[in-house]
Amino acid sequence: MKTTAPQTELGSSVPQRIGSTPLVRLDQVVRGLRGVTVLGKAEWANPGGSVKDRAAAAMVRDAKARGLLVPGKTLLDATSGNTGIALAMLGAALGFPVQLAMPANVSLERKRILHAYGAQVEWTEPDQGSDGAIRRAREMAGNDPQRFCYVDQYSNDANWLAHYHSTGPEILAQTSGQVTHFVVGLGTSGTFMGTTRRLKEYNPAIRAIAMQPDSPFHGLEGLKHMHSSIVPAIYNPHLADREMEVETEAAYAMAKQLAREEGLLVGISAAAAVVACRRIAEEEAAAGRDALIVTVLPDAADKYLSERFWEEA
Repeated sequence: MKTTAPQTELGSSVPQRIGSTPLVRLDQVVRGLRGVTVLGKAEWANPGGSVKDRAAAAMVRDAKARGLLVPGKTLLDATSGNTGIALAMLGAALGFPVQLAMPANVSLERKRILHAYGAQVEWTEPDQGSDGAIRRAREMAGNDPQRFCYVDQYSNDANWLAHYHSTGPEILAQTSGQVTHFVVGLGTSGTFMGTTRRLKEYNPAIRAIAMQPDSPFHGLEGLKHMHSSIVPAIYNPHLADREMEVETEAAYAMAKQLAREEGLLVGISAAAAVVACRRIAEEEAAAGRDALIVTVLPDAADKYLSERFWEEA
Protein backbone atom coordinates (compact mmCIF):
# COMPACT_ATOMS: atom_id res chain seq x y z
CA MET A 1 0.00 0.00 0.00
CA LYS A 2 1.33 3.43 -0.94
CA THR A 3 1.80 5.50 2.23
CA THR A 4 4.15 8.29 1.22
CA ALA A 5 2.98 11.74 0.26
CA PRO A 6 4.64 13.97 -2.37
CA GLN A 7 6.79 16.61 -0.70
CA THR A 8 6.54 19.33 -3.34
CA GLU A 9 5.68 22.60 -1.59
CA LEU A 10 2.89 24.80 -2.89
CA GLY A 11 4.03 28.40 -3.26
CA SER A 12 1.37 30.15 -1.18
CA SER A 13 0.51 30.63 2.48
CA VAL A 14 -3.01 29.29 1.90
CA PRO A 15 -2.08 25.55 1.81
CA GLN A 16 0.00 25.99 4.96
CA ARG A 17 -3.16 26.87 6.88
CA ILE A 18 -4.88 23.58 6.03
CA GLY A 19 -5.26 21.00 8.79
CA SER A 20 -4.67 20.99 12.55
CA THR A 21 -8.39 21.61 13.09
CA PRO A 22 -9.85 21.38 16.61
CA LEU A 23 -12.02 18.68 18.13
CA VAL A 24 -15.21 19.96 19.70
CA ARG A 25 -17.22 18.14 22.40
CA LEU A 26 -20.86 17.46 21.61
CA ASP A 27 -22.10 17.26 25.17
CA GLN A 28 -25.82 17.66 24.52
CA VAL A 29 -25.75 14.90 21.89
CA VAL A 30 -24.83 12.36 24.59
CA ARG A 31 -26.88 13.91 27.38
CA GLY A 32 -28.03 11.12 29.69
CA LEU A 33 -25.67 8.55 28.18
CA ARG A 34 -23.17 7.54 30.83
CA GLY A 35 -19.57 6.80 29.87
CA VAL A 36 -19.84 8.01 26.27
CA THR A 37 -18.12 11.02 24.70
CA VAL A 38 -18.66 12.32 21.16
CA LEU A 39 -16.09 14.63 19.56
CA GLY A 40 -16.36 16.30 16.17
CA LYS A 41 -13.44 17.52 14.08
CA ALA A 42 -14.28 21.11 13.14
CA GLU A 43 -13.16 21.12 9.50
CA TRP A 44 -14.72 24.51 8.79
CA ALA A 45 -11.56 25.91 10.40
CA ASN A 46 -9.70 25.19 7.14
CA PRO A 47 -9.16 28.25 4.91
CA GLY A 48 -11.67 27.04 2.31
CA GLY A 49 -14.17 26.16 4.99
CA SER A 50 -14.27 22.38 4.67
CA VAL A 51 -12.52 19.06 5.04
CA LYS A 52 -12.03 18.99 1.26
CA ASP A 53 -9.19 21.48 1.56
CA ARG A 54 -7.00 18.58 2.68
CA ALA A 55 -7.63 16.40 -0.36
CA ALA A 56 -7.61 19.31 -2.80
CA ALA A 57 -4.19 20.52 -1.64
CA ALA A 58 -2.82 16.98 -1.76
CA MET A 59 -4.13 16.40 -5.29
CA VAL A 60 -2.74 19.71 -6.54
CA ARG A 61 0.62 18.99 -4.91
CA ASP A 62 0.68 15.52 -6.47
CA ALA A 63 -0.31 16.79 -9.93
CA LYS A 64 2.44 19.41 -9.84
CA ALA A 65 5.02 16.92 -8.59
CA ARG A 66 4.21 14.54 -11.46
CA GLY A 67 4.29 17.27 -14.09
CA LEU A 68 0.60 16.99 -14.87
CA LEU A 69 -0.47 20.47 -13.75
CA VAL A 70 1.82 22.82 -15.65
CA PRO A 71 1.43 26.37 -17.02
CA GLY A 72 -1.18 26.36 -19.78
CA LYS A 73 -3.20 23.52 -18.23
CA THR A 74 -6.61 23.96 -16.59
CA LEU A 75 -7.36 21.85 -13.53
CA LEU A 76 -10.61 19.93 -14.01
CA ASP A 77 -12.74 17.92 -11.62
CA ALA A 78 -16.28 16.84 -10.83
CA THR A 79 -17.64 17.96 -7.48
CA SER A 80 -20.78 18.37 -5.43
CA GLY A 81 -19.38 21.55 -3.93
CA ASN A 82 -16.69 21.58 -1.26
CA THR A 83 -13.86 20.05 -3.29
CA GLY A 84 -14.68 22.47 -6.07
CA ILE A 85 -14.50 25.39 -3.65
CA ALA A 86 -11.17 24.13 -2.30
CA LEU A 87 -9.73 23.72 -5.80
CA ALA A 88 -11.03 27.15 -6.83
CA MET A 89 -9.40 28.70 -3.75
CA LEU A 90 -6.09 27.00 -4.52
CA GLY A 91 -6.31 27.98 -8.18
CA ALA A 92 -6.76 31.62 -7.20
CA ALA A 93 -3.91 31.44 -4.67
CA LEU A 94 -1.47 29.55 -6.89
CA GLY A 95 -2.36 31.00 -10.28
CA PHE A 96 -3.91 28.18 -12.30
CA PRO A 97 -7.38 28.12 -13.93
CA VAL A 98 -10.06 25.79 -12.58
CA GLN A 99 -12.92 24.15 -14.49
CA LEU A 100 -15.56 22.21 -12.56
CA ALA A 101 -18.53 20.00 -13.39
CA MET A 102 -21.23 20.29 -10.73
CA PRO A 103 -24.94 19.50 -10.28
CA ALA A 104 -27.03 22.60 -10.94
CA ASN A 105 -29.04 22.20 -7.74
CA VAL A 106 -26.20 22.82 -5.29
CA SER A 107 -26.87 25.58 -2.80
CA LEU A 108 -26.86 29.21 -3.89
CA GLU A 109 -24.05 29.92 -1.44
CA ARG A 110 -21.79 27.38 -3.15
CA LYS A 111 -22.42 28.98 -6.53
CA ARG A 112 -21.58 32.44 -5.21
CA ILE A 113 -18.35 31.28 -3.56
CA LEU A 114 -17.16 29.61 -6.77
CA HIS A 115 -17.96 32.75 -8.76
CA ALA A 116 -16.04 34.83 -6.23
CA TYR A 117 -12.95 32.66 -6.68
CA GLY A 118 -13.24 32.88 -10.48
CA ALA A 119 -13.79 29.19 -11.25
CA GLN A 120 -15.56 28.12 -14.43
CA VAL A 121 -18.45 25.73 -13.86
CA GLU A 122 -20.26 23.35 -16.19
CA TRP A 123 -23.66 22.79 -14.60
CA THR A 124 -25.07 19.27 -14.90
CA GLU A 125 -28.58 17.84 -14.53
CA PRO A 126 -29.77 17.96 -10.90
CA ASP A 127 -31.46 14.55 -11.01
CA GLN A 128 -28.16 12.89 -11.95
CA GLY A 129 -26.42 14.11 -8.79
CA SER A 130 -22.66 13.79 -8.51
CA ASP A 131 -22.68 10.92 -11.01
CA GLY A 132 -23.82 13.30 -13.74
CA ALA A 133 -20.97 15.65 -12.86
CA ILE A 134 -18.50 12.77 -13.00
CA ARG A 135 -19.70 11.70 -16.44
CA ARG A 136 -19.45 15.28 -17.74
CA ALA A 137 -15.93 15.78 -16.35
CA ARG A 138 -14.80 12.52 -17.94
CA GLU A 139 -16.26 13.66 -21.26
CA MET A 140 -14.54 17.03 -21.09
CA ALA A 141 -11.19 15.47 -20.19
CA GLY A 142 -11.49 12.94 -22.99
CA ASN A 143 -12.43 15.53 -25.59
CA ASP A 144 -9.58 17.92 -24.76
CA PRO A 145 -6.75 16.15 -22.90
CA GLN A 146 -4.20 18.81 -23.88
CA ARG A 147 -6.22 21.51 -22.13
CA PHE A 148 -7.17 19.77 -18.91
CA CYS A 149 -5.42 18.22 -15.94
CA TYR A 150 -8.24 16.01 -14.65
CA VAL A 151 -7.44 15.25 -11.00
CA ASP A 152 -10.49 12.97 -10.51
CA GLN A 153 -10.94 13.03 -6.73
CA TYR A 154 -12.99 9.80 -6.87
CA SER A 155 -10.04 7.79 -8.20
CA ASN A 156 -7.06 9.76 -6.93
CA ASP A 157 -4.94 8.12 -4.22
CA ALA A 158 -3.76 11.56 -3.12
CA ASN A 159 -7.30 12.09 -1.82
CA TRP A 160 -7.22 9.38 0.83
CA LEU A 161 -3.50 9.80 1.49
CA ALA A 162 -4.20 13.37 2.61
CA HIS A 163 -6.23 11.96 5.49
CA TYR A 164 -3.80 9.13 6.19
CA HIS A 165 -1.07 11.71 6.69
CA SER A 166 -3.07 14.43 8.45
CA THR A 167 -6.59 13.69 9.73
CA GLY A 168 -5.73 10.30 11.24
CA PRO A 169 -2.59 11.41 13.12
CA GLU A 170 -4.38 14.54 14.35
CA ILE A 171 -7.23 12.47 15.84
CA LEU A 172 -4.79 10.13 17.55
CA ALA A 173 -2.85 13.03 19.03
CA GLN A 174 -5.93 14.97 20.10
CA THR A 175 -7.49 11.95 21.85
CA SER A 176 -4.19 10.60 23.20
CA GLY A 177 -4.95 7.44 21.22
CA GLN A 178 -8.10 6.74 23.25
CA VAL A 179 -10.57 6.91 20.34
CA THR A 180 -12.79 3.79 20.25
CA HIS A 181 -15.08 4.59 17.28
CA PHE A 182 -14.57 6.60 14.10
CA VAL A 183 -17.69 7.69 12.19
CA VAL A 184 -17.70 9.51 8.86
CA GLY A 185 -19.97 9.97 5.86
CA LEU A 186 -19.15 8.61 2.43
CA GLY A 187 -18.81 10.91 -0.57
CA THR A 188 -15.60 10.26 -2.47
CA SER A 189 -14.79 8.08 0.58
CA GLY A 190 -11.34 9.67 0.87
CA THR A 191 -11.81 10.86 4.45
CA PHE A 192 -13.01 7.45 5.58
CA MET A 193 -10.37 5.45 3.67
CA GLY A 194 -7.32 7.44 4.71
CA THR A 195 -8.26 8.15 8.31
CA THR A 196 -9.46 4.62 8.99
CA ARG A 197 -6.28 3.08 7.60
CA ARG A 198 -4.18 5.27 9.87
CA LEU A 199 -6.32 4.65 12.96
CA LYS A 200 -6.35 0.89 12.46
CA GLU A 201 -2.59 0.79 12.03
CA TYR A 202 -2.39 2.31 15.49
CA ASN A 203 -5.13 0.14 17.03
CA PRO A 204 -7.04 -2.48 15.00
CA ALA A 205 -9.73 -2.54 17.70
CA ILE A 206 -10.95 0.96 16.75
CA ARG A 207 -14.38 0.55 15.18
CA ALA A 208 -14.77 2.29 11.81
CA ILE A 209 -18.34 3.15 10.80
CA ALA A 210 -19.14 4.32 7.26
CA MET A 211 -22.31 6.41 7.05
CA GLN A 212 -24.33 7.08 3.92
CA PRO A 213 -27.83 8.27 2.95
CA ASP A 214 -30.66 5.76 3.30
CA SER A 215 -31.97 6.36 -0.23
CA PRO A 216 -30.76 7.19 -3.75
CA PHE A 217 -32.97 10.29 -3.57
CA HIS A 218 -31.78 12.27 -0.57
CA GLY A 219 -30.91 15.76 0.61
CA LEU A 220 -27.53 15.00 2.16
CA GLU A 221 -25.43 17.16 -0.13
CA GLY A 222 -21.91 15.80 -0.57
CA LEU A 223 -22.77 12.21 0.40
CA LYS A 224 -23.27 9.19 -1.86
CA HIS A 225 -25.77 6.35 -1.64
CA MET A 226 -23.14 3.80 -2.66
CA HIS A 227 -25.55 1.04 -3.68
CA SER A 228 -27.06 3.17 -6.45
CA SER A 229 -24.14 5.40 -7.47
CA ILE A 230 -20.89 5.25 -9.40
CA VAL A 231 -18.65 3.79 -6.69
CA PRO A 232 -15.38 5.71 -6.26
CA ALA A 233 -12.33 3.71 -7.32
CA ILE A 234 -10.60 4.56 -4.03
CA TYR A 235 -13.43 3.05 -1.95
CA ASN A 236 -12.90 -0.31 -0.26
CA PRO A 237 -16.13 -1.45 1.44
CA HIS A 238 -14.28 -4.14 3.38
CA LEU A 239 -12.46 -1.52 5.47
CA ALA A 240 -15.61 -0.58 7.37
CA ASP A 241 -16.53 -2.52 10.48
CA ARG A 242 -20.07 -1.36 9.99
CA GLU A 243 -22.23 0.61 7.57
CA MET A 244 -25.01 2.90 8.78
CA GLU A 245 -27.71 4.71 6.83
CA VAL A 246 -29.15 8.05 7.90
CA GLU A 247 -32.40 9.67 6.77
CA THR A 248 -32.39 13.19 5.35
CA GLU A 249 -35.07 14.30 7.81
CA ALA A 250 -33.01 13.07 10.77
CA ALA A 251 -29.99 15.05 9.54
CA TYR A 252 -32.07 18.22 9.13
CA ALA A 253 -33.43 17.83 12.66
CA MET A 254 -29.94 17.26 14.05
CA ALA A 255 -28.57 20.35 12.28
CA LYS A 256 -31.19 22.47 14.05
CA GLN A 257 -30.58 20.67 17.35
CA LEU A 258 -26.84 21.30 17.19
CA ALA A 259 -27.47 24.98 16.46
CA ARG A 260 -29.93 25.45 19.30
CA GLU A 261 -28.41 23.17 21.95
CA GLU A 262 -24.67 23.10 21.20
CA GLY A 263 -24.30 26.53 19.61
CA LEU A 264 -22.80 24.92 16.49
CA LEU A 265 -23.95 25.73 12.96
CA VAL A 266 -22.87 22.70 10.94
CA GLY A 267 -23.53 21.49 7.43
CA ILE A 268 -26.01 18.80 6.49
CA SER A 269 -23.50 15.97 6.06
CA ALA A 270 -21.96 16.90 9.42
CA ALA A 271 -25.39 16.69 11.05
CA ALA A 272 -25.95 13.28 9.44
CA ALA A 273 -22.67 12.03 10.89
CA VAL A 274 -23.74 13.20 14.34
CA VAL A 275 -27.02 11.29 13.96
CA ALA A 276 -24.96 8.14 13.41
CA CYS A 277 -22.77 9.00 16.41
CA ARG A 278 -25.81 9.41 18.62
CA ARG A 279 -27.15 6.01 17.61
CA ILE A 280 -23.83 4.32 18.33
CA ALA A 281 -23.57 6.20 21.63
CA GLU A 282 -26.99 4.88 22.65
CA GLU A 283 -25.92 1.32 21.85
CA GLU A 284 -22.67 1.59 23.79
CA ALA A 285 -24.35 3.18 26.81
CA ALA A 286 -27.09 0.53 26.82
CA ALA A 287 -24.38 -2.17 26.85
CA GLY A 288 -22.58 -0.44 29.72
CA ARG A 289 -19.44 0.23 27.67
CA ASP A 290 -17.36 3.40 27.78
CA ALA A 291 -16.74 4.91 24.36
CA LEU A 292 -14.90 7.83 22.78
CA ILE A 293 -16.58 8.42 19.43
CA VAL A 294 -14.91 10.76 16.93
CA THR A 295 -16.50 12.06 13.77
CA VAL A 296 -15.58 14.54 11.07
CA LEU A 297 -17.77 17.63 10.70
CA PRO A 298 -16.99 18.42 7.04
CA ASP A 299 -18.20 22.01 7.03
CA ALA A 300 -20.30 24.67 8.70
CA ALA A 301 -23.84 25.72 7.84
CA ASP A 302 -22.93 28.90 6.00
CA LYS A 303 -23.28 27.15 2.62
CA TYR A 304 -26.74 25.80 3.48
CA LEU A 305 -28.59 28.62 5.21
CA SER A 306 -30.81 29.14 2.15
CA GLU A 307 -32.20 25.61 2.62
CA ARG A 308 -35.87 25.67 3.56
CA PHE A 309 -35.62 23.22 6.46
CA TRP A 310 -34.12 25.96 8.67
CA GLU A 311 -37.45 27.80 8.50
CA GLU A 312 -39.49 24.85 9.69
CA ALA A 313 -40.48 24.61 13.35
